[in-house]
Amino acid sequence: MSSREEARTPGAAAGHVSVVHLPNAWFILCTSRELGDKPLSRMLQGTPLVLFRGEGGKPGALMDRCPHRNVPLSLGRVTQGQLQCGYHGWRFDTGGQCRAIPGFLGEPEARSRCVTSYATREQDGFIWVYSTPGVEPATEPYRFPLLDAREYTTVRRILRAPGSLHATLENTLDVPHTAYLHGGLFRTEEKRNEIEVVVRRSADRVEAEYIGEPRPSGVVGRLLAPGGGVVQHFDRFLMPSIAQVEYRIGDASHIMVTSAMTPVSDWDTMVYAVVTFRLPLPRWLLRAVLPVAMPVALHIFSQDARILKTQTESIRRFGTETYASTEIDVLGPGILRLLRAAEREKPGAVGDAVHETRLKMRT
Repeated sequence: MSSREEARTPGAAAGHVSVVHLPNAWFILCTSRELGDKPLSRMLQGTPLVLFRGEGGKPGALMDRCPHRNVPLSLGRVTQGQLQCGYHGWRFDTGGQCRAIPGFLGEPEARSRCVTSYATREQDGFIWVYSTPGVEPATEPYRFPLLDAREYTTVRRILRAPGSLHATLENTLDVPHTAYLHGGLFRTEEKRNEIEVVVRRSADRVEAEYIGEPRPSGVVGRLLAPGGGVVQHFDRFLMPSIAQVEYRIGDASHIMVTSAMTPVSDWDTMVYAVVTFRLPLPRWLLRAVLPVAMPVALHIFSQDARILKTQTESIRRFGTETYASTEIDVLGPGILRLLRAAEREKPGAVGDAVHETRLKMRT
């Protein structure tokens, strides 16, 4: 029984679990550094895959099962730019074609001896894999912004969230929970500021712009902008799995947190976070601030991970979900609509136009 089926107990209404399986989408499976001389076992949307470097170091991704006797290919080794099964020595190239069968005098390339292959790209220090096998993608992976900008510093982290892709995306881009789950770090429970929120929806993204928000009063706000000021704040979801949070405070402070999320399985999501920032601090002071800021950021994520784990356990216990949303749940419903449309391989419901709505909220 799949984890998706397991989540739906008898009597649970179909469609009330916000798990999605996305075709025709690029996801990060590992960093370039992680993929060395040995094959690497990974999961994508519940499917076991094996990554390896073929001829010339080009990455390849195959289904992690030898067609001969079902042994995981990730238990084998790479030899002469091909992946060799550890059981009988069958060898496969990055396209999944069987190239050698030790002891066999005939031609090895029969269709039944091939392994299902997935398109790969190596870009921005990551190995991306296309979720639909056996096709040549019509799109390319997402490019992280500002990586080459000299005045910016970039920090990368890999994190794991015990929640569905939708729940993890919504959590990353959700403002109201920060005053409670992260009280004192981002915001406080005291709602003193009324701000305007502009929500923009299009076929491949949904964005919230928060207007008139003072610098957050918590520890993180003081670290990012010691002198205070009004924040330019954007939260964005970009299809298929990018969550982006952007802060500008004046002309000197600019922080961009871009998280590429990979659904390992229905209830397990990897988060590849790239934090790119410019602060009005000399280099020596910046080096002193980072060791303080990073533990705070990791502590915030650990709080999110705990609540996602509890949320997931509750959904699976009841076998279905309930969502009673208000206007200030500005991105979650829109994210799910786009994910559902992509799962059905249909364009976003709003078409090519950008639809804009405005609302008020207190922070």
